[in-house]
Amino acid sequence: MADNERVIRDFIAAWSRLDVEELVQYFCEDGTYYNMPTRPVTGHAALRPFISAFLKDWTSTEWDVLNLISKGDIVFAERLDRTVVGTKPVNLPCCGVFEMQDGRIKVWRDYFDIGTYVAALRD
Repeated sequence: MADNERVIRDFIAAWSRLDVEELVQYFCEDGTYYNMPTRPVTGHAALRPFISAFLKDWTSTEWDVLNLISKGDIVFAERLDRTVVGTKPVNLPCCGVFEMQDGRIKVWRDYFDIGTYVAALRD
């Protein structure tokens, strides 16, 4: 349990480096990312361009862990994602649910209000 929590804390911290290859390596080869407003993306080959699409306009991001709990291979991480998109700050409350397998992410479901993100970009 503690190992899965450490992996997810490390994964969350890794986003601040904006390195697609590093982020993809946290997933199982057939891992899936459900960024809930969009369709799920499965496998390293599909995850690379999907994550790259986020990062291309981001100039920085820091994700604050507000609460993190786990049971077995399930980890819940409530976060505040503080991202700068171009020059616009976006503070996005999120909750990620991670299903782990052998120390890597098998499935990640991320829940947030897309309206909060879009509104911040318009301001």
